[in-house]
Amino acid sequence: MTKKNHTVTETGAAVIANPSDMKPQRDAGTYRVGESDDLVLVEKAGEPPSGDVYLHDHGLILVCTAGRAQHEYDGHTFQLRKNDLFLYMVHSVLSNIQTSPDFSCRQIWFSRADLWSINTFSSTAINDIADLKLHPLVHLSDDEAERLDTYFGLMKRRMSDCATPLDHDIVRSLCGTMLLEVLRLMRRNVEREKSLGANNTASAPSHKKALADFFIRMVEESDGRLRSVEQCAERMHITPKYLSNVIQEVLHLRPSFYIQHYTLKAIERRLRFTDMTMQQIANELRFPNASSFGRYFKARAGMTPLEYRMKYKGNIE
Repeated sequence: MTKKNHTVTETGAAVIANPSDMKPQRDAGTYRVGESDDLVLVEKAGEPPSGDVYLHDHGLILVCTAGRAQHEYDGHTFQLRKNDLFLYMVHSVLSNIQTSPDFSCRQIWFSRADLWSINTFSSTAINDIADLKLHPLVHLSDDEAERLDTYFGLMKRRMSDCATPLDHDIVRSLCGTMLLEVLRLMRRNVEREKSLGANNTASAPSHKKALADFFIRMVEESDGRLRSVEQCAERMHITPKYLSNVIQEVLHLRPSFYIQHYTLKAIERRLRFTDMTMQQIANELRFPNASSFGRYFKARAGMTPLEYRMKYKGNIE
């Protein structure tokens, strides 16, 4: 295989040494609604990026259609072959990318807000983020690959002739259904690997697994109100250093990753699905004031809360 990148990044996506922000390409063989990068189909991917790359605004579904590839994803090495599906989640780092000369793939880029499409069509949500981060790769049967190819084709045709707002809604409906299909495949794969004893947490002592499970539940149930490792550690009656060590040993990611993930979910849900003011959201999530709330969100989402609301709230109306 041809090596494209020789840099190794720090695991966790919290502190990264000057990565480039990975964006969907805009050349021939790409499809989008208007000029937006919120949802992009790539029928023929170009050259893999060189250097460390960071997915800041997008998640990415990649299906290998030929050849082989290898790369590091948040510090863990994965190999891809034909009919492999890989789910790259927002706030992830890719490095040490290698591809064979005949490598090709299809890509579906979606904004973080489009994950809410799952909630539009089903009560199912991506709450098992730890499992999906640990098991992002699934090998598809020929029938499963064909099914996803059908979704891809339907979305591509609609995006090629997207003339009215209703066409836009149809594209997003197809995207939401496809995301549910991918989630079903990923969850099935996680259960299969666990049943075979392939779970990466197997070597961790049971008390550490219990602490990690409690941490994830506590952060999720706090609904954006716990935003530091220190706050979480205090509630668990352990030191922040011990909590960090346990989470990295069991879940292979920093606790700050999970805290930020669930905080952003809590904020985005209020911005998209309620008419709460910025001050009301800041008060409910226990920020000192609306200004600090705005700074927190912009630093992590790349836009102000108001810009996010104006950009995405109309997608569900």
